[in-house]
Amino acid sequence: MKASENRVNLLERILRERIVILDGAMGTMIQAHNLTEEDYRGTQFAGHSRDLRLNNDLLSITQPQIIENIHRQYLQAGAEIIETNTFNFNAVSMAEYCLEGHVHELNLAGAAVARRAVPKFTAGTAAPARFLGGREGTPTTHPLVY
Repeated sequence: MKASENRVNLLERILRERIVILDGAMGTMIQAHNLTEEDYRGTQFAGHSRDLRLNNDLLSITQPQIIENIHRQYLQAGAEIIETNTFNFNAVSMAEYCLEGHVHELNLAGAAVARRAVPKFTAGTAAPARFLGGREGTPTTHPLVY
């Protein structure tokens, strides 16, 4: 049995026994940072033709430390499942920003940031199991990991 299958089995067992806590509103946490257009663009999209401010999902690439810190805050607050920062990472939503060609890359980045946050939080502790929930369409290798 693969490790990811063990994790799925563990989550299914936990869900049969009790309610689990899901993380909260990523967008609200991002707004508290008062980010500028330049922050959203980062170096990766500095010359992009459209305004990118408020494209919160893009921050998984341009400001991954902010997104990872938000995941960590939710874990510290007791979240047992954190979702990837990929709420609008689809071609229709990204077309508004002329980023529809980057959907796959953006989804992978959102999953990668969340995947880094969980083991960093639980490493060396006796913390209960934590899980990553990929949003529908997020190309995570394993939809529920760590």
